[in-house]
Amino acid sequence: MILDEVGLDGQQVLKAARVLVVGAGGLGAPVLSYLGAAGVGTLGVVEFDNIEPSNLHRQVLFSSQDIGRSKLDVACERIHALNPHIALNKFATRLKLENARDIFSGYDVVVDATDNFTSRYLINDTCVLLGKPNVSASIFRYEGQLSVFWPSRGPCYRCLFPEPPPEELAPSCAEGGVLGVLPGIVGSLQANEALKLLLGYGDPLIGRMLSIDAMNVQFADYEIVADERCPICSEGAKHGGTSAYEALWVTRDRDENKEAVPIITVSSLKGLFHKREPITLVDVRSSKETTLGKIADPHLLTLDDLPKAMDRLPRDGRLVCYCQSGRRSAKAVSLLQQHGFDNVASLDGGFDAWSLALESEN
Repeated sequence: MILDEVGLDGQQVLKAARVLVVGAGGLGAPVLSYLGAAGVGTLGVVEFDNIEPSNLHRQVLFSSQDIGRSKLDVACERIHALNPHIALNKFATRLKLENARDIFSGYDVVVDATDNFTSRYLINDTCVLLGKPNVSASIFRYEGQLSVFWPSRGPCYRCLFPEPPPEELAPSCAEGGVLGVLPGIVGSLQANEALKLLLGYGDPLIGRMLSIDAMNVQFADYEIVADERCPICSEGAKHGGTSAYEALWVTRDRDENKEAVPIITVSSLKGLFHKREPITLVDVRSSKETTLGKIADPHLLTLDDLPKAMDRLPRDGRLVCYCQSGRRSAKAVSLLQQHGFDNVASLDGGFDAWSLALESEN
């Protein structure tokens, strides 16, 4: 309160402010902690996932005693304990075209603390439609990126990256790894940008992209310009309004709602082992990941190797594919189905779920 840029008036501004944080994981943890501690009066939190052991090195709102619980519930408990005088609105849902506008509508600033491209583009497009600033960040391994997208004052995310990359080129933190302290660094900077927007001090990262290299401790600041042909924030797209926004998402939603690939739970797989039923296991993780452990004696085939090695897999028995979390194995099952494999399933939760089940038994 003794800072000239904040003071009592600024603290009252924060008390009246409403910030939506999408994601309560690695980036969301520092964002929620610092905005809550700063006295932002209302925080909305969108999160649908549960806490897993692999989250704990970077998602510092959680502890080992929280494993299996809702990230949303635990995060809000921690922030309420930090500052019981703020309101916390919980949205226990996956962000979708059908709910994004309703969720975003009551907030002054949106903070993108997600870890996938589908959410990142939907957050951007919804903020453009509603005219709200989007404090966006991404992390991978030792690198992070941060910007503020606010088309009334600068470019949007699609001005920089018009279309999302193919899923196979966008590995998650669970697949590619991330230095545990990196989301703390980047998320703290996101909280700083949100406070700057709310209080009106400093120079927000509008029209700029901050790149962070944690390995070499280097920061770079790049200019971003608005794209006159942007599919969502250009003048032509703005005239399209809601129809232009929905046109970008109707095809994606239809694709995502296709029938999911078959899955098998850890308990069901154990039951098959117990009955000594013949099963062929296919481990599609990288060689580094397999050093963490394996299930029985699998075929070791990465997704890149799988198309060239299908002839080595039996077609007349049960196949179970697994990876670390279940995402790549689902792609492997889909690929195998396209090549005539009928009795094939993906292990739900992957090797992480298998390891957790073994730990609980012990």
